[in-house]
Formats: sequence, C-alpha cells, structure tokens
Amino acid sequence: MAELLRSLQDSHLVARFQRHCGLYPAPLEAPQEPAAGSGDGALKPASRHSQAVNGKGGRSGAFPQPHTQKYIVKNYFFYYLFKFSAALGEEIFYITFLPFTYWNIDPYVTRRLIITWVVIMYIGQILKDILKWPRPSSPLVVKLEKRLADEYGMPSTHAMAATAISFTFLFSTMNRYKYPFASGLMLAILFSTMVSLSRLYNGMHTVLDVVGGILISGLFIAVIYPAWDLIDHLESASLLFPICILVVPFFLCYNYPTSDFYTPTRGDTTTILAGGAGGTIGFWINPFFKLASEPTESAIQSIPPLTAKVLVLGLTKFMVGIVVVFLVRQLMRNLSLQVLYSWFNVVTKHKEARQRLEIEVPYKFVTYSSVGICATVFVPMLHQFLGLL
Repeated sequence: MAELLRSLQDSHLVARFQRHCGLYPAPLEAPQEPAAGSGDGALKPASRHSQAVNGKGGRSGAFPQPHTQKYIVKNYFFYYLFKFSAALGEEIFYITFLPFTYWNIDPYVTRRLIITWVVIMYIGQILKDILKWPRPSSPLVVKLEKRLADEYGMPSTHAMAATAISFTFLFSTMNRYKYPFASGLMLAILFSTMVSLSRLYNGMHTVLDVVGGILISGLFIAVIYPAWDLIDHLESASLLFPICILVVPFFLCYNYPTSDFYTPTRGDTTTILAGGAGGTIGFWINPFFKLASEPTESAIQSIPPLTAKVLVLGLTKFMVGIVVVFLVRQLMRNLSLQVLYSWFNVVTKHKEARQRLEIEVPYKFVTYSSVGICATVFVPMLHQFLGLL
C-alpha cells in the first residue's frame, strides 16, 4: 500500500499525462515564439513561480522561488477543454451557478449545495495547510496556474468541490423530479472527472491529491446525506441562528493555520465560508418575506418543459440577479477595504497590505457574506418587484 501511495504521488505520472495530452515544457534554450498555428504548437509562458522541493518532500525555504516556465501546446483541444474544466472549480463558477440554481431551479437543492460545498471546501483547504504536501515538481511538470502555484497540494479542492457539487445535485433532485437517474449519474461522473483531470493537465496536483479529494468528498456526502432534512430544520429553529452562522465562520477564518509565507488559501477559505454564511442567513430570512418559491408537494415532480418563455424568463432573472450580485461585490469590497485601511493606517498603494490577516479576513468576509445575502434575499425581492416570477 505504501508503495502504491508513493507511486500515485510521483510527479512523473502528471508529466506523462501532460505529454499524452500534447503539453510539453519548452527547452531551456528556447528559440523565439513561433508563429501561431505552427505545426509544433505555440510557445507560452506558464506560472512564474515554481516550488523548490527539498529531498524530504518539503519546501526548501520560507518563500517560493521565482521561475518563469514556458511550454509548448501541441493539442489545443485538450488545452481549451481542461482550461474550461478547471474554471468549473473557480470563484466565477460558484458565484454564478449557485445563485442560478436558487433563482431558477429549486431553493431546496441550493441549500444542500451550499452547505455541502462550504463544509467540504473548508475541510480541503485546512487539510492542505496541515499536511503541507508539495504540489508536483517543476519544471518536470508544467504549471499553468500562477495564482495557486504556491499553495500546498493535498487534497485537490477542485476535485473535492466538483465531486461534492455534482453528486449533491444528483441526490437532491432524484427524489423531487422525474428524470432518468442513469443520465444524471453519468453527468455527475463526467463533471467531476473533467474537473479532476484538469488538475493533472494544469500541473497543479498529483494523482494522489486528486484521488484523495474525491474519496474525502464521497465519504462526506455519505455521512451528511441522511442529515440534510435535519439541517434544514435547524436553520429555522432558533433566532440565534444568524448570529452563530456569522460568528463561527469568521472565527474559523481568523484562526486559520499560519504558513511560512503568504498563499491565497486563507483568503479563498474566507471567501467560501463568508459566501456560505451570507446565503444561509438569506435562507433563514426568506420565510419571513415569503421569497422562496419551491415545490411543496411530497410527490416527485415532472421537470417543466423548456419552452421559449421559460428560457427567456430564466435568463432574464439570471442576468438581472448576477449584475446586482457583482455590483454589490465590488461596492462592499471597496468600502470594506477603505474602512480597514483607514482603521489600521495602511498606505493603500502597497499591494501586500490586503494580505495582512487583520485586513484580508474582515474585508473578504464582509464582501462575500454581503454577496450571499444579496443573492438569496435582495435579488428575489427585485425579481418580485419586476414581476419576474
């Protein structure tokens, strides 16, 4: 077993997968960039950071070592396929997909998606900074994502989130709507597989990181699935619930494990927990204003036909809602940063200022909890006002 785990953590497996998909590191003495569309592919810059890994599998030094790595793409189908798949595990997907399901599909499903997503992502993020396993070694492996190159690797939170979201969506809808379960299962497997493979193609995780992330998500869903209805009841059982749902996540973010150098892990964790907290508060508020419109019958419902009217209405609700969400995000981000800069007497032109604990956690928490409340309360109010029902 130990030998199997070591082989799955080998960076050469990732490198072979990249070569099989037509992604190669450029030679050290690379010529000038060839013209686009040439037979050998285009020469492109990859991550500007490469982890220096010592003989024990750890990082050799307190800070990541600067490195500009270039690569050659010989198969653009896989390049764009896995670029798109990787984006399905980024903020832009979560901030659009989760509100879309709430506004256009079923709040019942969205509540389960958000609860599962928040908890599984927190588990994955904190495990990274506890285990401190390195990402695949470079330049053997081409790393395509500069922003995440300096984080630790185990487990893959992209794989965890993709597995959690796809199978939570499947299990939340299978007893509420009539559709072929086999088709839903195939789509869930396809979604999680493509996101997981993108982590290998982009050079950000070993096979063991990805497999570990999938297994953790599977175990978590198996444990939490029987408790979903109980969690729904707890959300409406106490007037103290909104206070707890804000205080506990903020405490977890502010006491996040420290690292030898800055990585975006703590900030990303704050974004996730804050967005989940804001959305959950919205779920608690909605019954008072009768904003949530979800099927109340216990019988399995047929999926409404996708007519032109339904499609236009859904797209209109989404466009109106997402514009408001992004405006609120930008407004609260600017306001919170200005208040914190003034409070701590920070020079705003210093880019490192927002990486400080006392600034990063509060500004991200205020920003994304506001986004969550806006998406679940104020946007449905606007939909009602505009007659988009």
